[in-house]
Amino acid sequence: MFAVVRTGGKQYRVAAGDKIVVEKLDGEAGASITLGDVLLAGEGSELQSVEGLTVSAEIIAQAKADKVIIFKKKRRHNYRRKNGHRQQHTILKITAIGAQEKKAKAKKADAAQDSGAGEAPAAQA
Repeated sequence: MFAVVRTGGKQYRVAAGDKIVVEKLDGEAGASITLGDVLLAGEGSELQSVEGLTVSAEIIAQAKADKVIIFKKKRRHNYRRKNGHRQQHTILKITAIGAQEKKAKAKKADAAQDSGAGEAPAAQA
């Protein structure tokens, strides 16, 4: 299964187990995050609904890109400016695509409601 997610103003095609480099996201290495802005999902050539679909990822590292040198010059005006920039980025490993986590949470919530409903009449009697 694959999905197209949007983060940092860019779109990425991901599948479970992929590693991607995205714009800097908050979090430390080893933390889990969810990417909720899923634009497209499918398996093979068949597309699926993206209603409530999320992509789970794990932060592998926070790093910096290679340095980019910006050099400006105007000839015959003795004008030279040199500047550098290193963009910060986050390396992610995609762990799961889909709402498996929501299903597990829904089962736990249903179990809690069932046990809570069973206790309420017993407490009144």
